[in-house]
Amino acid sequence: MNYTLACLALLFTVTAVADEIQRINPEGMTQPTAYSHVVRHGNLLFLAGQVSTDADGNVIGEGNMGMQVRQVLENMRKVLASQAADFSNVVKITIYTTDIDAYRETGDIRREYWGDIAPASTLVQIDRLARPVFLVEIEATAIVTD
Repeated sequence: MNYTLACLALLFTVTAVADEIQRINPEGMTQPTAYSHVVRHGNLLFLAGQVSTDADGNVIGEGNMGMQVRQVLENMRKVLASQAADFSNVVKITIYTTDIDAYRETGDIRREYWGDIAPASTLVQIDRLARPVFLVEIEATAIVTD
């Protein structure tokens, strides 16, 4: 195959893959303009980092790690449900927190959502999140079956 045909084949492949990528902001969630709550390609779901806001963007649990973790997980539940998935479909999470010690005290809340099916996990402490009021943000990767 000559170079021009190879380039055209690559262009069609890239275009086809891009056409299969869905960027979704489910109902019942904030409707951001700079990112998508979930990006789907085939059976892969990539959930944006979720913070402790309600559907109107109000912060839930200011100064309270437990309340924030619960709201983050409720947001994740909504995003997953929009794709006919739940926490059992999540294979990897990354948790960003401003206080690892306070986050570790939320194990009972997390178990309510994950049960015995814990995903691979990375926990990172950082100085601050997108807004100083946020104490925790969790992003996830999930696999769904059709």
